[in-house]
Amino acid sequence: MAVPTEHRSAPIAPGADPAHSTVADAETGALAAVDRFVARIERATALISGIGIFALMLVGVVHVLGRKFFNMPIFGYIDIVEIMMSFLVFMGLAYTERLGGHIRMELIVTKLKGRALALFELCGVIVGLVIVGVLMVYSWQHAMRAYTLGDSTIDAEISLWPSKMIIPLSLGLLFIRLLVSLWAYVRLILDPSKRPVAVAEALDAEEQALREAEAAGAFDDEPVAGARHGARAG
Repeated sequence: MAVPTEHRSAPIAPGADPAHSTVADAETGALAAVDRFVARIERATALISGIGIFALMLVGVVHVLGRKFFNMPIFGYIDIVEIMMSFLVFMGLAYTERLGGHIRMELIVTKLKGRALALFELCGVIVGLVIVGVLMVYSWQHAMRAYTLGDSTIDAEISLWPSKMIIPLSLGLLFIRLLVSLWAYVRLILDPSKRPVAVAEALDAEEQALREAEAAGAFDDEPVAGARHGARAG
């Protein structure tokens, strides 16, 4: 199982030519700009998904309390949960892909570096594009069929086409993210010495644990921070 990864630009190697680094920065301008633009959309969809999870939790609490103490459950609660699932699950797909957080096997990937690693990742991206493309087409057709037929839930008779339409739209955003990754990995295959842009950095379990502890504030104190850097150096 893969550990979550995150986008981080690799630092310029010590002793690198500053002029060459400036040229490299200029070369990555278009890719970085596209990555930032898509990332803003991904963060927005992930935020909507998170808000939806919180809202569904509140609805569930009201439903349980209302049924237990007032014998007044929320009408169509199961239907609401059914509809919300597409928002909660699919709207975070592209954001998770950007962070490299989807589950995958890394037995071979962790042992590769440079052009070999980029080529291996490129193959995965191509497979992902094919699968997501097929799912996007058929999910769109399914959503349009639900819209045409007026498909609704059984209990509260809530229209299903808006929730079904979220699926191809979310897959479309994931498709765009994979295209950005395709561009980034092709660029690294052509010249492995370039700075990685718009690709996820693979972290081992120790580094991931240290970063999570740092994010939680475990290294705020100076002595502890020194121990953290010592652990990384070791």
